[in-house]
Amino acid sequence: MDYAILTGFVLVTGVVLALVAQWKGWRPSLVVVLAVGIGFRVLIMATSAVDTWQPVDFMRSFKPAGEAILNHQDPVLGSKGGWHFLPTIPYVYGLLLWLGIPWEIGGRLVTVVADVVLIPLVGKLAGGPTASLRAFQYACNPLALLVASVHGQVEPVALVFGVAAFVVARGPGDPERPGMRTDVVGLARRRVADLGVGGALRHAVGPGGVVHRALTSRPGERASLRRALFAGLLMGLALCAKSWPIWLIPGMLLLLPTVRARVVAFVAAGVAPVFFLVTLPVFAGTSLNQIPEVIRTIQDIRPIVGEWGYSAILVGGDWTLHSGIATFGTRLIYVTMVVVALLWRRADPVDLTTALLLAFMVVTPRLGAQYLLWFMPFLIARPTRFAWPAVIGVSVWAGYGYLYMTQFGPDTWWALHSVWAQCSIVLLPVLALAMPWERRVAKLPSTPPRTPRRLPVPVRVSA
Repeated sequence: MDYAILTGFVLVTGVVLALVAQWKGWRPSLVVVLAVGIGFRVLIMATSAVDTWQPVDFMRSFKPAGEAILNHQDPVLGSKGGWHFLPTIPYVYGLLLWLGIPWEIGGRLVTVVADVVLIPLVGKLAGGPTASLRAFQYACNPLALLVASVHGQVEPVALVFGVAAFVVARGPGDPERPGMRTDVVGLARRRVADLGVGGALRHAVGPGGVVHRALTSRPGERASLRRALFAGLLMGLALCAKSWPIWLIPGMLLLLPTVRARVVAFVAAGVAPVFFLVTLPVFAGTSLNQIPEVIRTIQDIRPIVGEWGYSAILVGGDWTLHSGIATFGTRLIYVTMVVVALLWRRADPVDLTTALLLAFMVVTPRLGAQYLLWFMPFLIARPTRFAWPAVIGVSVWAGYGYLYMTQFGPDTWWALHSVWAQCSIVLLPVLALAMPWERRVAKLPSTPPRTPRRLPVPVRVSA
């Protein structure tokens, strides 16, 4: 990288500004926040676009996907599997290439614009008196600058729709929201003890039972159903960018007030992915007999390990295909997600999501530096005691890979990569500590005490 010193200076400046803002309690206006965020991102994007070093996947996977759309070809097959997601973002790539914008700028323009829109959304996600502070801190986030402006990775696109879904689902009112309020397991046990298994089942799913009452329309719920519809559509667009936003769905659903609203949002989340899949023959030139192959390619996840955490230790920090480690890691992820979801089921849904994403980073066997952006908007919006050690730690680790290791040729790069990947093990306890352990149960919104109603005293009229 030719402009590593300038980029590093901007990143350090961003961290210093974010920490000083926290210390001083700054509440900058939205204009100032956006000016800082846009200025940082455009500066780094401009230098990255003219740099002699360009990320491999940015040039050999993302660009061919956009060129395939430009040539009316399927982006998954046309990029030879380099792009293994739905064609939503390649449509934008193809449009920018058609407009004649150089790829080094146009490819990054998609992610930079998304990351700029994400800045005020983080403030909305935080809510309350610190909203502008949190938006400013995300505007200065060093990892976001690297992922959006240097790498051009599409994480900001997935996040902008995912965070918007959270904001819409939560709606107006107090930003503090409890998760599950009912102890479902305890309630089921009591019902079985009182009514027996058959009676408990009839009480749950029989006519007039719990499920029937939950799905029955209620007066005044039209607004919540409308929020649910829009939130689900936004989450669907996040899934069109990448598949990982599936971990955001539980938190979004818990922000909605009723079971009916959650069903609407869940179904709506599938609309956009299905639309972009079935319209491949219309917009991307995919033949009908190619669609099964496209689906197989999208579903195929190669068992690449060795970049991060315990897998890097097991294979000596070298990228390798190891189905055993990948299979173990995948199963560990699923078990961990279930355990975390149970532990944080009564937390604020934003805290639940932060816990899920941080836990994923701790147990995953495969990771690219861009994955570490997943939890940033949620952790910045509702920081924990170890939030900034985690933010700075992963930013330093990623910055070393982006800025320093790119100064060398392949042989030296591989030697540095081995040490760099294995050193990531140090970050795992920091990420675990950054989870919202002290907020596993959300506080219910306090209701003011009711004042006794004073009855009017009858007035006697004397004759």
